[in-house]
Parts: sequence; C-alpha cells; structure tokens
Amino acid sequence: MQIDDSHFDLSLAATEADLRAAQRLRYAVFVEELGGDGALVDHDARLEADRFDPHFDHLLLRDRRRDEGDQVIGVYRVMRAAGAQAAGQFYSEDEYDLSPLRASGRRLLELGRSCVHRDYRGGTAMMHLWAGLADYIAAHEIEVMFGVASFHGLDPAPLEGPLSLLHHRHLAPPAIRPRARARGHQPMDLIPEQDLDRPAAIRAIPALIKAYLRLGGFVGEGAYVDRAFNCIDVCLVMDVALIPDKHRAIYCRSGSA
Repeated sequence: MQIDDSHFDLSLAATEADLRAAQRLRYAVFVEELGGDGALVDHDARLEADRFDPHFDHLLLRDRRRDEGDQVIGVYRVMRAAGAQAAGQFYSEDEYDLSPLRASGRRLLELGRSCVHRDYRGGTAMMHLWAGLADYIAAHEIEVMFGVASFHGLDPAPLEGPLSLLHHRHLAPPAIRPRARARGHQPMDLIPEQDLDRPAAIRAIPALIKAYLRLGGFVGEGAYVDRAFNCIDVCLVMDVALIPDKHRAIYCRSGSA
C-alpha cells in the first residue's frame, strides 16, 4: 500500500513565528514530557528556548491538515561553524571537549533539539526530517555531524548496560572523539564487555541513538549528567562519508529543506 505523505511540508524556519512554533513543540516534548528546564524557558508562553537559538537553522516539519497555529510536528536544529563562531561556541561544548573535531579541519554540523510530536512517533515523520537534513548536509558540503542525545533520568544504574555497550562497540576514533567535561562526567565503561547482556542493552538505547548507530555513528568518551534537562547525555559523531550504502538510499532521499 502506498503511503500518502503529501500533507507534510518541510522547510527551514524563516520568521520569528516559525522559531516560536519550533520552541512550542520543544516545550511540549522536552519540558512537559521529559521534565527539562533552562534559564530561557518561558513556562507562561510554553516556549523552550536558549541563547543558541538565533545561531542555529531550524528545520521544521509541518502537517498541513492541522490548525494553522499548530502545524509544526517535527523539528531539528542545526548549526555550522559560522554559527558557532557567532555564538562563541558550539552548544555541545558546555558538556564536551570538542578539540579533536575542531582540529580535524573538516566541515562540521552540530545537531540538536530533535523531536517529533507524540502523535507522529513511529510513522514517517522522522524519515522526512532525516531527508531534509540530508539535503542540508549536501547543500553545505558537511563532512562530520555531531550533537548530544539523551537517556531520560539522572540515575546511571539502569543505564549501565546501554552505556557500556556504546563504549565497547561504538566509541569514536581518537581523531574525532569528543570527551565529556569533568564537572558532569559519567563513566560509560561500567560493565566488562564479556559480561554484557547485549540484547537487553540494545533494547534500552533510545530510538534516536540507535538510528545514528545504524548510519555508522559513534559516541564520545564518557557520558554527561545534564541536571537541567533531567537526562544523561552522550555525544554522537557521524562521519558523512562512512554512512553505509545500505542506509544511504533511505537517508539521502530527495527532500525540500
């Protein structure tokens, strides 16, 4: 059966109203669902914002069938080196030492705040966002993508399996390996590899992180405890040239960002 997704519209935020729509969806997901907070979160207006937003491009997925003010059902924010220079740093640098990435001389793209409205999870919405991201990467000749992704909650004990699996099987090469900063550092090498229950560990890894791994992604050294967002973060790194051929056709579908 053919799936009709013609009601979806993918674009980059072009106005302040577009940005506010992205921030409203982020509030619903990161604040209301996951318990996050931050200095610029506006609880009265229900907006999840931070000082980096003006320096990112914001990829928006709309469902035109919804009421006009509530059409944004998926978001991704992306920042190139020029944006980081204007902001004074990449967002992830609060948590990770990115010196190896910066020294690589490669074209970098930071990813963040990826989320989909709860009514659209498990469908094709994320695929549309991936396709738009692929177009953006091609347009700007990006070579390495990176960004933090989260496990919900602050207790590392339930995460010993998945964190250890990521450390043993998916650690980034030294030349592009970020390292968690000491103030929030959470070791990932918690269970010896031979003692891992690998199927259980895989099941406990969030879907977004697994999606990056399927595309050939790696993780940095150490996790980071992000108390403001009630989560434990890992830094994901993906070398665009290493995306497996079997996934490239799906990831690099034509999109319109």
